[in-house]
Amino acid sequence: MLIAGGGTGDGAIQLAQQLAWRGEGGEVVYLDRSVAARQVAEARAKARGLANLRFVTASLLDLATLGLGPFDYIDCCGVLHHLADPLAGLRALVGVLAPGGGLGLMLYGALGRTGVYPLQRALARLSEGQPAAHRLALARQLLDALPAGNWFRRNPYLGDHRTGDAGLHDLLLNPRDRAYTVDELAGLAAAAGLRITGFLPPLRYDPVMLLPTGELARRAQALPFLSRAALAEELAGSLKTHVFYAVAATNALPPAVPDRPDQVPALREQAAEGLAAALARSQALTADFDGQKLRLALPPGTADVVRLVDGRRSLEAIRQALAPVPAWPDYLARFQAIYQPLNALNLLLLGGQGAAGR
Repeated sequence: MLIAGGGTGDGAIQLAQQLAWRGEGGEVVYLDRSVAARQVAEARAKARGLANLRFVTASLLDLATLGLGPFDYIDCCGVLHHLADPLAGLRALVGVLAPGGGLGLMLYGALGRTGVYPLQRALARLSEGQPAAHRLALARQLLDALPAGNWFRRNPYLGDHRTGDAGLHDLLLNPRDRAYTVDELAGLAAAAGLRITGFLPPLRYDPVMLLPTGELARRAQALPFLSRAALAEELAGSLKTHVFYAVAATNALPPAVPDRPDQVPALREQAAEGLAAALARSQALTADFDGQKLRLALPPGTADVVRLVDGRRSLEAIRQALAPVPAWPDYLARFQAIYQPLNALNLLLLGGQGAAGR
């Protein structure tokens, strides 16, 4: 696996630690231009005793000459939109992607960043030639003086500038960044020979959840995958980033759906017992996305199934652990009804084969 733009190591450490915990083979390659960031990441890896990480100081634009690939998985979060030519960067990643491999990417979202780019240009006019510290001071003065009608001031979803100097600089004083709509992302991916397979969390890209039942919802449901995602972005208006997966355009990889006994479900950032206890009290989950509250119903008995999801048991092993043991067709329909809303919230994922299901 390649972490392209590894920063202080969050993604690289997480992936390497997961592999170590599971006793998996493989190697995680950390790639970044910053020596200071690499030193932080190396210290974190040393503190955890991780031996499956390799550190490389270089630009992802140099991947073709570094001799590092091919990679089964490439993660590139928050890097491409800062390049002079994001497409060239994406093509560099595709150039070291193994056949059948995939990428996880994050780029800025255009609609959620409404107001950012006019204010960036205004600050550039007002602070040209000034040292960094003075540019930060001017930026704070300007933020305090913005008229009520300014689009940055009217955008309630922007908050990075309130987290400190680093957040302010990255949002308004970064020398180069651009943002994308879903349609523009689809064009970028296609130009690099890629196909987008999914967005995270999936629920945010489901326009049906944002529309009343009836003709509007039916028309939205009938749209192709990327058109549905674009419509959800246009309706919500608050997506500041896009996190998505992509594979080679020639890769016919189907969407992951629970349909085989040997598949292994896993909870993401949730303890099974805690989630099961919450679901035992209520057969619905409420999600709050930027003030938009969405309610997702779950079938009876969800808590009993979720309690058995440990990232190692297969679907068949979970079925066998239920009492009484349900027939496979009934159980599969029940699990799919559980999986759909929890996966839409990015809480329940689906892995490969488990020993108990083979």
